[in-house]
Amino acid sequence: MEKTIKLELLAPAKNLATGKLAILAGADAVYIGGPDFGARSAAGNSWEDIELLIEFAHQYYGRIYVALNTIFFDNEIDEVKKFIDRAYEIGADALIIQDMGILEMDLPPIPLFASTQCDNSSVEQVKFLAAAGLSRVILARELNIKEIKNICEQTARPISRENPPRLANPPRLAGLGTPPKRGSGHPSQEGNKMDLEVFVHGALCVSASGRCYFSQAQCGSSANRGKCAQVCRQQFDLIDSEGKILAKDKYLLSLKDLNLSGALNELVEAGVTSFKIEGRLKDCAYVANVTAEYRQELDKIIEASGGKYARASSGKTEINFAPDQNKTFNRGYSEYFLRGRKGEIISPRTQKSLGELIGKVESAACSHFSLEKKHDLQNGDGICWFDREGELVGTNINMVKDGKIYPNKVLPLTVGTEIYRNENPAFEKAVERGVSRRIALDYIIKETKNGFKIEAIDEDNNSAALEFKTEKKPAEKPELAIKNWQEQLSKLGETIFSAREIIFDWDKPYFIPLSVLNEWRRKSAAALLKKRLKNYPRIKIEHQNPAQPYFHKNLDYSFNVANKLAKSFYARHGAKVVEPAFELQKDYRGKKLMTCKHCLKYWLNACPKGKPARKANFAEPLFLVNQGKKYLLNFDCGNCQMEIHSI
Repeated sequence: MEKTIKLELLAPAKNLATGKLAILAGADAVYIGGPDFGARSAAGNSWEDIELLIEFAHQYYGRIYVALNTIFFDNEIDEVKKFIDRAYEIGADALIIQDMGILEMDLPPIPLFASTQCDNSSVEQVKFLAAAGLSRVILARELNIKEIKNICEQTARPISRENPPRLANPPRLAGLGTPPKRGSGHPSQEGNKMDLEVFVHGALCVSASGRCYFSQAQCGSSANRGKCAQVCRQQFDLIDSEGKILAKDKYLLSLKDLNLSGALNELVEAGVTSFKIEGRLKDCAYVANVTAEYRQELDKIIEASGGKYARASSGKTEINFAPDQNKTFNRGYSEYFLRGRKGEIISPRTQKSLGELIGKVESAACSHFSLEKKHDLQNGDGICWFDREGELVGTNINMVKDGKIYPNKVLPLTVGTEIYRNENPAFEKAVERGVSRRIALDYIIKETKNGFKIEAIDEDNNSAALEFKTEKKPAEKPELAIKNWQEQLSKLGETIFSAREIIFDWDKPYFIPLSVLNEWRRKSAAALLKKRLKNYPRIKIEHQNPAQPYFHKNLDYSFNVANKLAKSFYARHGAKVVEPAFELQKDYRGKKLMTCKHCLKYWLNACPKGKPARKANFAEPLFLVNQGKKYLLNFDCGNCQMEIHSI
């Protein structure tokens, strides 16, 4: 049979409500944090809520991945094992992990995904993780499209499934006809296959993921333990070795947000199969808005592929608003390094969300101002701008009348100031109300000796047939009788289904009271949902603990080995841990705290590899200064990287 490659849209969930909305907005899968051991400790959830989200997503054959992407200590091993077992028991579809000590445990057959915290930036690393038993690798965000394509070509085994036999896609309601021929079966279980996932949208870490120790060094709060203090979002001074100030109070490490919505075709062609939106701390409006936009873009690719690609879950998403990435949280956007090093990737003036640019100030008075062009600002909107000192300030709008905007508080504004809207309550409400999702359902109505048999068949070919005994009374008005059957069986608003085709296999129409038809519809839909959930294609993996030689032999603190199981894992793979995790270090002096593709020498237009090469107008080495603490910059121009070291 023809193989179809499934493309997965993966959305974040802060909590149960956000996760449900992500599924309705078109996510094929959702990732969420459990009670502990997640890289976003502020986004933890109870097992009860995660189980409810799993039940909700599985109705649509959507998947739920639980984040277990922190390192752990020896005294936490038992708790981690309980976490894993609990996640499997409630039906989680995979665990996202960082700590390789997990692979030394007696694991249930749950797929494991290698978090981007594993620094998955090379073919060798991805091949090793695949051989070690990981089902998926989440690639490093710093990779460009050529590097991604190279990794895909050498390592990816894209998840495919046989096209399930389906009914044709006829008009939503049909009259008398012949029952369609149906195949059997459901999407095949995919087994232990490797696929590759990339981040396509959201906040970016300036450091290589999993290799950032800045927060731990400055605050004693480890990013690898889920407690990043986001030091990179703070202001810094940049000085040279002679004390010359090259930048003052700037957000020199605060990256703009990632936006690869215009590059999805390239990523699909490269071999990527999962497209991840960042944002486990974001609200419902953000998640639904961004998910809806990427759903529309991926659907265009799928539709144009002629059957080569398909959605990784079921149902059709209805989006009743115009998605706009600028209308919810963003720090400005870039494509990071996807197409190489170019353009501004940091937001040096602010680490906060600007939202959407509305226009420039045309005139300003004490109580109000006006803009140069037409706008749609409303009462209650939040606005912001940069003042004369370059500080971001803002307020809410009290009233918009006759083209004049009356802010909540008087703030000095000058003509030409750019005004941004960073709060849009009306849009956020429209987003949260504007998504729904339905599974297509077909009916076959057959006359029996003592009544009727109603078979309901969903788009994944699950079916449930119920027989109803009733008096059969030929309809005096055949056309009206058929219409009643069609209308009542199609009233599926309280379910996840929508009627697509109704086939009547009888000699003549029969009259049935509307109340009876409604009862039959409810029972048929409930039976089909039960069968659908029973047939959910859960993937199970047999973990075999193979011994594959690791391409690194001596592991320092940057390999984040924090427990005896991780040490045992690497020993089994021929590597020696010569230094424990940074979190177990007592002296941070001289340690490398970050490795970044972002380069401040490039930002200063002093890149020696530029064309033409630039001459530096400063004395090296350079230093970052934050809260009275000084950090050394080392420029590894051979690898086009910047390193930040403690002193």
